[in-house]
Amino acid sequence: MHTICLFHGQDISHFFSISRTVCQFSSSAQPNFHSFHSKGTMMEEEQTLVKGGTNLEGSEAKLELTVDEVVEEYVGSLGFSQLVHVLLVSLAWIFDAQSTLVTIFTDAQPPWRCKSGLCQGYNNNSSNTGSVCELVPGTWEWVGGHTSSTIAEWNLVCDRRFLAAVPASVYFLGSLIGSGVYGHLSDTWLGRKRTVQLSCILTSITAFATSLSPNIWTYAFFRFTNGFARSGIGICCLVLTTESVGRKWRGQVGQYGFFFFTVGFLTLPLVAYPTRTDWRSLYKVLSFIPLAYAVLLLPLVSESPRWLLIKGRTKEALQVLDRFARLNGKQKLPSNLSLTDPTGSSNAAPSTTSEGAEITPNNREKLWTTKWAAIRMITVMLAGFGVGFVYYGVQLNVENLNFNLYVSVAINAVMEIPAVVIGTFLLGFTNRRLLLSVSSFIAAVSSILCTFFSHKGGTSKVQNNHGGSWVQLIIEGIGFMGASTTFDILYIYCVELFPTNVRNFAVSMLRQAIMLGASVAPLLVVLGRLSPSLSFLVFGGFAISSGVLSLWLPETRNAPLYETLKQQEEEEKHTWISHNDGALELGK
Repeated sequence: MHTICLFHGQDISHFFSISRTVCQFSSSAQPNFHSFHSKGTMMEEEQTLVKGGTNLEGSEAKLELTVDEVVEEYVGSLGFSQLVHVLLVSLAWIFDAQSTLVTIFTDAQPPWRCKSGLCQGYNNNSSNTGSVCELVPGTWEWVGGHTSSTIAEWNLVCDRRFLAAVPASVYFLGSLIGSGVYGHLSDTWLGRKRTVQLSCILTSITAFATSLSPNIWTYAFFRFTNGFARSGIGICCLVLTTESVGRKWRGQVGQYGFFFFTVGFLTLPLVAYPTRTDWRSLYKVLSFIPLAYAVLLLPLVSESPRWLLIKGRTKEALQVLDRFARLNGKQKLPSNLSLTDPTGSSNAAPSTTSEGAEITPNNREKLWTTKWAAIRMITVMLAGFGVGFVYYGVQLNVENLNFNLYVSVAINAVMEIPAVVIGTFLLGFTNRRLLLSVSSFIAAVSSILCTFFSHKGGTSKVQNNHGGSWVQLIIEGIGFMGASTTFDILYIYCVELFPTNVRNFAVSMLRQAIMLGASVAPLLVVLGRLSPSLSFLVFGGFAISSGVLSLWLPETRNAPLYETLKQQEEEEKHTWISHNDGALELGK
């Protein structure tokens, strides 16, 4: 907008953006104000906001900025305070990983042996379920005793073998349901921080209760509740970390959380090995970690300023941003600073109910009733189903490799590290869509190659503590690295695809799709005990489908984080039109 102001006989012209049009005057003079606009413009100019200026009466005028602008200009894109914030929040991923993957050890089929030559003709230390079923009961025993796993304690072999998949499947179903509940709580009532705290406390309680299970059905029930409880950790931690940093660091910061998930995965064999003869002790040890975190560390974390702003708690949002700025060594935020109303109407104040509760227009927006957002969400969820099926399925399927279980799990966990490092590095300059699809295809090719090596290695499933198929293990590790990269990138991608007022809900919907895929994977793992090649082939097919679906999503690299669905729709439409106009100009 071009505004001309006459001040003491001088014609001063200023060009300002639409959102901050202003004329600056000296506080000691009386201006002769003339504006070439329609009636009422003078009143508007007197109320206009100014960056670092003064109003007509000489008092300091307001400075109105978005959260992104405050972070970039006053707080810092990624300073010391945000690093500490990200570190404290991301620690929760450690026991999220341990809670999810503990069944690799507690529900694994342990090795067995013959009793003093009572079963002649069978190899000791064999884990061939078919051979066990052909033996006379009492002629063989589990190597680690009947408490070494749930399969050994409740005799989940032969005609009961598929019961072994029930606890893991219902765990992911619990996560599926919990993701929707926690996503709603996080976006509406509790916020990101308190939702994480609630999730951690419930995770601790349900994990301890699981260790007391008297039978397979009670065990499955508590695994379901544990899956429900922990589902709020990942979605809220991811959003809480990415909403506190600048645009440049969103992808990398999101990856830091997955690094701590890797730490949890990597430390799991270290905790599981000392408790290898008693699966209940493993659950008891793991139950204390999230409780300690929720009580001792999480209170030090700040709530998301974006969520506070969306809920109309602008003062608290400014306090969080000011705390970040001061810890980063920056100056205190200007006293005249205010945050832009995310609905796009800078002068609109939230309405209130008769009880005094604030109602903002953006809270009435619904993702499923907005066509473009609904289509985008469905595409993300379909891709997420395949990603969850492959990512969790490959981890649970390590028992079907021709290798020692503890070594296989440790190597898979180590392969998460390059996945996080490579993903973090590539996110800085690579398109999200390309990175997601390529990593999916790498996982698919590796899984299919494992199929051929499974045929060559045979399906005897002899438990070998010192050797095995190194080639198959390396290929499987590369495939898992690709699946891990896909898993990590998809979460970052989802955060950037949706605005603040539905972002946590969108991530929770993705989480539900991933958990649904993961809930089916244990059934394939049990089937893989009979045919390992079939399980790897199916994993490869789902990885390909996820890679293809990701090509339908828009690119979000270097795009801003929008606050509302309406704002994002208008801005993306404007960007699309500008891009097409630029392409036409180049074509002339």
